[in-house]
Amino acid sequence: MPFSLRNRSFVKLLDFTPDEIRFLLKLAADLKAAKYGGYERPRLTGKNIALIFEKASTRTRCAFEVAAYDQGAHVTYLGPEGSQIGNKESMKDTARVLGRMYDAIEYRGFAQRTVEELAEYAGVPVYNGLTNEFHPTQVMADVLTMQSIATSRCIRSPTAFSATPSTTWATR
Repeated sequence: MPFSLRNRSFVKLLDFTPDEIRFLLKLAADLKAAKYGGYERPRLTGKNIALIFEKASTRTRCAFEVAAYDQGAHVTYLGPEGSQIGNKESMKDTARVLGRMYDAIEYRGFAQRTVEELAEYAGVPVYNGLTNEFHPTQVMADVLTMQSIATSRCIRSPTAFSATPSTTWATR
């Protein structure tokens, strides 16, 4: 069954079907292989992505920036100290303004409602880089890593990884 993920926000995994999640994981694996194989084709040339960080992070920021640059996009980092989001500007207004300037927005912060409001009003895809409730990009990265390890060790059984989500993903 064909489906399109173009212009879809990635706010939480529950918004996606199992087939869509499998598709995203395959796409991520293909992009990773292309990068390390030396045949990556930038698909985001001329695109601009806003990175909103209410919670500081080194790894998440670097991962989003490097991925964007590798794909030809430009990023603007809006850190906890460098914007008026939530102070003088409502998230609804911020979403509308940034949605006119940027092709996508990544958000790392506290309340899930905030990233959902961004996605509702921005008019461009919004990616959840972490909220207190969900961290879908990290979950996908973890699953991709587990699949890669399983494939490299010829482990095909889904029971090969017996760790519970609380010990695997909730501790990040």
